[in-house]
Amino acid sequence: MKNIGKMLLSWAAVIVLVVAIVIFTIVKGTAFFSVANLLNILRAMSVVTIFALAATVSMAPDGFDMSAGTLGTFSAYVFAASFLWFGLPLWLAVVVTILFTMFSYLLTMFLILVCKIPDMLATCALQFVHAGLGLAFTGGSAVSAGLGVPKWVANLRGGDTSPLRGGWTQGSQNIGKSPYIIIIMIVCVVICWVLLERTKHGRYLYAMGGNKIAAKLSGINVKKYRFMAGMFAALFIAVAGIVVCSRNSAAQINGCDSYLMSSLAAVFIGRSVGGAERPNALGTVVGALLITVLENGLTMCGVVYYVLPAVKGAVLCLALVAAYITVKED
Repeated sequence: MKNIGKMLLSWAAVIVLVVAIVIFTIVKGTAFFSVANLLNILRAMSVVTIFALAATVSMAPDGFDMSAGTLGTFSAYVFAASFLWFGLPLWLAVVVTILFTMFSYLLTMFLILVCKIPDMLATCALQFVHAGLGLAFTGGSAVSAGLGVPKWVANLRGGDTSPLRGGWTQGSQNIGKSPYIIIIMIVCVVICWVLLERTKHGRYLYAMGGNKIAAKLSGINVKKYRFMAGMFAALFIAVAGIVVCSRNSAAQINGCDSYLMSSLAAVFIGRSVGGAERPNALGTVVGALLITVLENGLTMCGVVYYVLPAVKGAVLCLALVAAYITVKED
């Protein structure tokens, strides 16, 4: 009986996902269970999944990042500014955004690895740093086609406040549309899965997550691999910021902040899938899919939008129960 209960907890997320799909299909019929709505779900879960992969890599070595949302917003500002204000080619704007995000993440690594501040406290503080610097960078406004550049950019051009590129190109907008956004998500999932499940680096990260002291005594360079995990997290955060910017055709104020809790919920849901008991890429995908299916189905059933955060919170609570109820006390 005990084994049956443990098995049900291990596959609770998958069971709830299947039950939710069945119920929504019965209630809404082909309006829910259709190819068009499936594409809507995949498109909607893409951003959550990419942010959740950043959290997955951070949490594998027992880390935690509360600043991914605000850093993603800052990355979106940089992408939009590079493309619109400075007229960079699309590929170069993407590269600049990724490099900027990885450079910004060095501050996170400095606080955690050098100053030895706990991850949660350091990244909570950095939420305010990213938000403030991001708005200072944009002059306190969103970055969008048709808007002028801030004063510091105009001063570099001798007072000219017009952006070098007048609007978004088709290629830049395609990043946030299907099937491209879905393909980007799949590529990110594959990268994360290969890193954590098919390389020695992933085994070392999991070893650190299991027992950091034991991992250090066994010869693993704990700081080196925590830094590596941070750089991969920064990569995924940059990609997520770019996707959100393209999807909205603008880098909006606080545009990525709301994805933080959904992404964390996806990781905790995925942590319990199949009895993995550790953050993993495929489990994270299941978690993101579950959250998105619930949002999509409840919205189609007429549930008002302001109730949906309560649903996310309830799902996160249940995921935490499934992840920790079987943990034995020391």
